[in-house]
Amino acid sequence: MPSDNAAAVSAFVEGAPPGELADVIADVKKLTVDEPNLLDSITPAFQKYNEEQLTTVKLPGSSNNVSARAVRGNEKNPGDAEKPDRSSSAPTTRSEMEDIMTQRARVQKASDVRSYTLDTEHSDLISSLLKSLATHSSEHYPSATCIVCPTPSSPQTLALLLVSNKYSPQNFWNGRWRSTYLFTPSPSTPSLTGTINVDVHYYEDGNVRLTTSKKVSEMKVEASVGLSPTALAAQVVRKIAAVEKGYQEELHRGFARLSEGEFKGLRRQLPVTRQKVEWEKIGGYRGDDGADDGLFGGVQLGQDIGGGRSR
Repeated sequence: MPSDNAAAVSAFVEGAPPGELADVIADVKKLTVDEPNLLDSITPAFQKYNEEQLTTVKLPGSSNNVSARAVRGNEKNPGDAEKPDRSSSAPTTRSEMEDIMTQRARVQKASDVRSYTLDTEHSDLISSLLKSLATHSSEHYPSATCIVCPTPSSPQTLALLLVSNKYSPQNFWNGRWRSTYLFTPSPSTPSLTGTINVDVHYYEDGNVRLTTSKKVSEMKVEASVGLSPTALAAQVVRKIAAVEKGYQEELHRGFARLSEGEFKGLRRQLPVTRQKVEWEKIGGYRGDDGADDGLFGGVQLGQDIGGGRSR
């Protein structure tokens, strides 16, 4: 099996637009009929896609979505193995949380689901953060999934993950919002940083894709001394909500600039009639001298037939 084919297909899988992984797989199958086992050989690509895209699945017998996100080791421990997160997507006060121990990468279904006991001193804070984050997401994102869990490389640091998918294939577009935050609840100097990723694909009569990422620098959080887990969680989520609102407003302003600037320059201008030219009838047009020269007969060049005022 040529390694370059596996590398190319892996790139297709890892770069699949939101909600379109199944379409990419179907196309790859058609293009690689002579290599029927090719997809089975690129499992790491599917795993990487599911982890980086915060792919969500429903647990058997549950209505809750969970994410098969791996929390990577930090730079000080680059050898740390990637491990699946262990958290529930629904607010809970129990320390036992449901976990995806294995995930079938291609079909994106949970299997071998087991319970997981959350062994951390921050269990109450995690529950409060999860509840506040779920409230925030329900107000601003459709069908969002929230996760809060300790990071494997640094159990004192908590990962807050939010993913929201909105698919509209009947209208030829799909989109995904992902935000990831790291919170260290130090009594004196708590730290909160993060990253926001937006991926939108529009493919009606064309192929336009927006992928954008924003690094969130350290946000000031008041010292947690004397604060209850509920109060501290509410403060953290307020910071997150303010950052995400600001980024959405920034994106809207950017879209407006593109629409009136670069995109407007790319559009094909309509003729002065403000009507589309019916090219199949091009032979019936005549020039503005009235002669039937087979070009613009029936309509004089520069003639306003759209009901506008003449200049």
